[in-house]
Amino acid sequence: MAAVQISLPLPVLPEGWSAEKDFEAVGRLTHATDRNIEPVGPHFLAHARRKRHKRTFSEDDRIQAQVNVKKVEDEDAGEISEPEDPLMLQRDAKDWKGQDHYAVLGLSKYRYRATEDQIKRAHRKKVLKHHPDKKAAAGSTEDDSFFKCIQKATEILLDPVKRRQFDSVDEGADVEPPTKKETQKGNFYKLWGRVFESEGRFSKVQPVPKLGNDKSTKEEVEHFYNFWYNFDSWRTFEYQDEDVPDDNENRDQKRHVERKNQNARRKKKTEDTARLRRLVDDALALDERIKKFRQQEHAQKNKKRLEKEAETKRLAEEAAKAKEEEARLKAEKEAAEKAEKAEGKKAKEAAKNAAKKNKRVVRGSVKEANYFHAAGDAPAAQIESALNDVDLIITKIDNEELAALTAQLNGKKDAGKIKQIFVCEVKRLVEAGKLKEGEAKSLTT
Repeated sequence: MAAVQISLPLPVLPEGWSAEKDFEAVGRLTHATDRNIEPVGPHFLAHARRKRHKRTFSEDDRIQAQVNVKKVEDEDAGEISEPEDPLMLQRDAKDWKGQDHYAVLGLSKYRYRATEDQIKRAHRKKVLKHHPDKKAAAGSTEDDSFFKCIQKATEILLDPVKRRQFDSVDEGADVEPPTKKETQKGNFYKLWGRVFESEGRFSKVQPVPKLGNDKSTKEEVEHFYNFWYNFDSWRTFEYQDEDVPDDNENRDQKRHVERKNQNARRKKKTEDTARLRRLVDDALALDERIKKFRQQEHAQKNKKRLEKEAETKRLAEEAAKAKEEEARLKAEKEAAEKAEKAEGKKAKEAAKNAAKKNKRVVRGSVKEANYFHAAGDAPAAQIESALNDVDLIITKIDNEELAALTAQLNGKKDAGKIKQIFVCEVKRLVEAGKLKEGEAKSLTT
């Protein structure tokens, strides 16, 4: 915007003058060159506005205040806007401990989640609406009690320590646990999730684990309930303390009130811990996931038990089969041994019989050979000597050698050949060391 040469003081502007349309007209009203100033800025525009609308300073300030209030309300209409309870507007400012500070500032839906910026904006909005000067200018006869409530609420909520004390006992942020009937409609996770989200604001450990849903794992669910059964709360109850006397005259009364407040805090803390424990117990009892996990564990235990029983049965059957097989093999072995024994006995008996028969044949062949006598009847001494020698040979040979000797003698009738067979057998036995030279006298060549 180009500079305009004007002089001070300003001349009277014509009626209907507009700062936006008639900047050039301002230049035509004067040709003085005392100072170079810009026809801009809030004070210049306020002067031009008052001249255009023919307002006094007080009238213009009042109208502009209303415009600013409307502007603030429009800016915060979507974020910081809620209807004011008529009963709240009539509150006694002295009863500030009993008031809902968030509701006073229009932050009921935010509460402990409200930011410092939101609190400041809400305070500004409420002050512009309920300032005593504004109400007086509007002709209202109401006192400034609610305005003091606004100031106290802002003081509490902008002080981190005082706000934490108030948040600790703010029942407006509590969420009532649902009934068993309500959770049976399938809203367990939604309804109980809100409850634990509300209670989680008191946790020293952040972030607080979520309740989850029906797809949560067993580990996640166990972590959630372990967290709440070991909940570490920062919640205190100083805000509800009885006021301690400020005077120094009655120190005993002051100490008495302080001890009373400490005992009351401990009692409330204990009651709150028990309340939270019951709440977690109720949620656990209604949580279908716990039932599902228990059924799965039971099924797994049954599966393991059945598998163990099946394994035990299999091992028992295998042991029984092995025992049966062992008994069968033992029976077969015993039968084989018995049969072998019987066969051996039979063979032994047959061998014995064969040996007897062979011995008869051998002894009979001596008789056929005339007891190894050359001619005529053999004398008794020759007979005895020949039979003794044959019996000696029989005792020196085994059954196989006896059978071989018998085979040579079978069918032989010639005395000379029979004797020769015996002589050869004696010679073989002598060579084998079984018989001494000359021991068989009748068969000596």
